Amino acid sequence: MEFAAQRAYNWTQPPYDEATQKEAGALLEERGEALVEAFYTDLEFGTGGLRGLMGVGTNRMNSYTVAQATQGLANYILEAAPRGASIAIAHDSRNNSPAFARVAA
Repeated sequence: MEFAAQRAYNWTQPPYDEATQKEAGALLEERGEALVEAFYTDLEFGTGGLRGLMGVGTNRMNSYTVAQATQGLANYILEAAPRGASIAIAHDSRNNSPAFARVAA
């Protein structure tokens, strides 16, 4: 619980946006199962990409976890791909897909 609480506390501070800070703060005040589920681990990138419940937290789909995964992929591409390589970013009809594509871009 304390590990999740510390991670949630971090999300109540900048650079996280005000709505995210409030939502993380509410989970922190409740100190329930929702807090642990949202912050006990990082959302994993699997064979189907990032998949998970949407919401605030390191174990949820949100613009911050998408940005973190995108940065990891960009770092890998810069190291492993030939110079001048490019990528394509797209979206589909799933919830928040267009917004997440903008974050990734």
